[in-house]
Amino acid sequence: MRNLLKIVVVLFAMGQTMAQYRVPLDTSYTSRSAFLKAQKKYPEIELVTLKAESEVVIKRDIVYKSIGGRDLHLDAFFKPQKELRPAIILVHGGGWKSGNKTMQQPLAQQLAERGWVCFTVEYRLSLEAQFPEGIKDVKSAVKYVRFNAESFGVDASKIAVLGCSSGAQMASLIATTNGNSVFEDVKFLETVSSNVQALVNIDGILAFHHPKSEEGTLALEWLGGTYKELPEIWNQASALSHVNGKTPPSLFIKSDFERFQAGRDEFVKILEQNNIYYEIKPMHNAPHTFWLFKPWFDEVLLSVDQFLKTVFSNN
Repeated sequence: MRNLLKIVVVLFAMGQTMAQYRVPLDTSYTSRSAFLKAQKKYPEIELVTLKAESEVVIKRDIVYKSIGGRDLHLDAFFKPQKELRPAIILVHGGGWKSGNKTMQQPLAQQLAERGWVCFTVEYRLSLEAQFPEGIKDVKSAVKYVRFNAESFGVDASKIAVLGCSSGAQMASLIATTNGNSVFEDVKFLETVSSNVQALVNIDGILAFHHPKSEEGTLALEWLGGTYKELPEIWNQASALSHVNGKTPPSLFIKSDFERFQAGRDEFVKILEQNNIYYEIKPMHNAPHTFWLFKPWFDEVLLSVDQFLKTVFSNN
């Protein structure tokens, strides 16, 4: 009876621990739900999925960081090769509240087929942690990749960050805050840099409070309040507030939706003033989530590949 009681106590304690680390999830945004929505207007589109046969090696759910018992994971995509290659950190979208790293896997796999070493990253969403924690998570993932560069076959001096939609907003903020300790967990691999050397923004805003911006509830939930309540936070979270002469080369792949271009013209002007290389690739007559579907996926893949080859070969 005493042993049975001990077992019950242990099981109860385990249950309490598991409940303590249960991650709140919003599953409203997935590749499938985005496809069903876009298909209504674009019936000929095709959802891109992982290839069943590929020479790319996939290592899933690698723990890159633990926070109070909460593990954060990334997936690695690479081809076995002798020479070190540049890395791409891929950040999924979902309004800072939904989505997950699997949504970036098809793009990561096919970029890896072209020789890049790719990582799809899990980060804490707004239901779990508000700004800037998710930014710190992705910067920690950059540190992890750089610290383990040799084991992944990565050239630690050449790391790009790529994001889609809200993930593009995050990627842009990450790229424009190289060396800014406010946006990173300085105690995590404290001697390792979280700097990135290139940015790919796929239809993501660069300014939250802007004439073109239509950000509302989702931004409020991530930033912790409205612009009237927290103007400093809304400005701090905007990449446009940080772009300067040290911002890395940038690629913008854009839809025709003006709301997702908020701040881009001003951002590009600052890049031009500082002679920083950039490209803008429009995707006309496409849904906001065009990177998930053919026919646009192939053009996104080509644009990213060519841009990064240009940037890193010049370096």
